[in-house]
Amino acid sequence: MSADKIKALASTEWGAGVEQLLDDLDAQTEALAARTEAWSSINSGSFELAGLARMRGRLLDAVSVLPGAVAEVALAPSERIRPDGEVAHIEHGASIRLRVRPEAPIQIALTGHYDTVFPAAHAFQKPWREGDVMHGPGVADMKGGIAVMLAALQAFERLPGDKRVGYEVLLSPDEEIGSLASAPLLAELGKHAHLGMTYEPAMADGALVDARKGSANYSLAISGRAAHVGRAFQDGRNAVIAAADAAVALNTLNGQRDGVTFNIGAIDGGSAVNVVPERAVLRFNVRAPDSESASWGEAQVHRIVADVNARDGVSAHLHGGFTRAPKPLNAQQRTMVSWTHKAGQALGLDLQFRPSGGVCEGNNLAAAGCPNIDTLGPCGGGLHSDQEFALIPSFTERAKLSFLLLTGVERGLFDVRSLNA
Repeated sequence: MSADKIKALASTEWGAGVEQLLDDLDAQTEALAARTEAWSSINSGSFELAGLARMRGRLLDAVSVLPGAVAEVALAPSERIRPDGEVAHIEHGASIRLRVRPEAPIQIALTGHYDTVFPAAHAFQKPWREGDVMHGPGVADMKGGIAVMLAALQAFERLPGDKRVGYEVLLSPDEEIGSLASAPLLAELGKHAHLGMTYEPAMADGALVDARKGSANYSLAISGRAAHVGRAFQDGRNAVIAAADAAVALNTLNGQRDGVTFNIGAIDGGSAVNVVPERAVLRFNVRAPDSESASWGEAQVHRIVADVNARDGVSAHLHGGFTRAPKPLNAQQRTMVSWTHKAGQALGLDLQFRPSGGVCEGNNLAAAGCPNIDTLGPCGGGLHSDQEFALIPSFTERAKLSFLLLTGVERGLFDVRSLNA
């Protein structure tokens, strides 16, 4: 389809003013790429509070061009189990919250995160380009996504006429470590919105995600009894062995229920080889495609924990659970997919959708009753590695996609009442 036909189609279906705004977005490719590069150069690893603060300052400036009230929302510390089994409290950066037209009859939640998986000590710190490909920390996941989101919102605000759509933007500092601190804000946001838009990257071939598994992270803290292995070996109760046995029991569950996985991440514990270890922590993840499978997985975990506690002289305490509920492809999600596909068609795109075993803030919104599309960022890949990349032409392509989704809701092409039909 030619560019002129695409513009004509969008202008006809989406109404007055759309064609010019699409043209304006087309002209922003370099500006969006440059903004993403600048943000990528700021280390904002999830635990790097100083870097997160610097990044937050840039984002506060960026969102200030939009109407509405902007606030920094302090997050409560989250808990992590230390290798010795004790609870540590982890401090987090603040979330950024922007509310525009909260009194409007239609409300949209837009979410993103400004943390990355790369600590300041990691070698992967600076972006670079190779033709139409940009490499760098967060260029796809998801500083590039935030750039796409803000460009779409700025275009939407320039749409002619009074607006019946309001929205709330939430930018969080802890998504890469499970959104434990920002989860209450995400739940509140999802509860009050008719639909959600989240800016994780699309896949390198342009496909988006339509359904996601749920994810549970667990730490099993085990206490045994220390003893000298030469003088009193039989008096000891080996916590590391108990953890290893639990790990084997969990691993044998793989393949017993379709789509449910149990992954052993780490075992912390032990010291000198002449001491029976009295402490161990088993860390593992469970993923499930639907709520019934998640319940089954939880039940299996608790059964194995009970088996550990039944051992003579050994006690175990389980921490964690499903922090991201499954996001199945239900009727609401199918409607969101159809809207996104229609907006893509207006741009000459035949968008494809696939399920994913990964999790994101879209899981949180869905759990709060908010149907959403959660891969509206630029196309890219190599996530969570020093091979991360984003495709530069997709910045404006995906900004236009979001703009048409917003415009379609605003002008009634997409009826939010159908989400609950």
